[in-house]
Amino acid sequence: MKVKVLASGSKGNCTYLECGKTKILIDLGIGYLTVKRYLEEIKVDPKEINGILITHIHNDHIKGLASFVKRTNTKVFVPAGIAIDLKAYVPKDNIFLLEEKNDLFGIELEVFHTSHDVPCSVGYIINYENHSLVYVTDTGYINQRILKKLQNKTIYIMESNHDEKMLMDGPYPYILKQRVISDSGHLSNKTAASYLKQLIGQETQYIVLAHLSETNNTEQIAYQTLLDAIPNPKEKIYIAKQSESIETIEV
Repeated sequence: MKVKVLASGSKGNCTYLECGKTKILIDLGIGYLTVKRYLEEIKVDPKEINGILITHIHNDHIKGLASFVKRTNTKVFVPAGIAIDLKAYVPKDNIFLLEEKNDLFGIELEVFHTSHDVPCSVGYIINYENHSLVYVTDTGYINQRILKKLQNKTIYIMESNHDEKMLMDGPYPYILKQRVISDSGHLSNKTAASYLKQLIGQETQYIVLAHLSETNNTEQIAYQTLLDAIPNPKEKIYIAKQSESIETIEV
């Protein structure tokens, strides 16, 4: 399993996943040429992508989807609740429905619902051979029932969107601050760190903090908040960035 976060933040999100010969993108909120450049850096042609997973239809997660599909004719895999709205962006013949549990090109893929201010938003658990990945961003909280499913995975890519003090003291209008901290908003550094403390186990090797706010967070604060919750972590920690990809994680 290889994972590379190409971009992460409020201006656009996209992650590359490779399992054996299967190549997948999770979200496509950046432009085609940017995705193409990042993929070519790891010697992947955009036309080699077997499928695209979408977490929800906010612009920073689908902005580049229509262009990518038009140029490559790639299949898009989503639950029914997302497919309804996605038909406005890509041809219906390119949309394929996901169930809760799926065998996708030999990859075991489980869909779980997140809490965000759209009709449907989801995260993904991906299992391939002896390794596993949890991908969860854009959610105000994680249900306790779902948390049990997410325990002891190899790689976690989890939203660590904002520092609560920076948000409340910052320039956002009050109504937007309330949206961000609500149960249908975004995970704070503190909440993300608390969840990760509950989730990591003997199998965990990597943590990627994702979707950091450029206004209400910093890499240093997000990282330190995680260390406060998990002192001396054995896992390697990455901070996903908006304007550059992180190095490829391989397990």
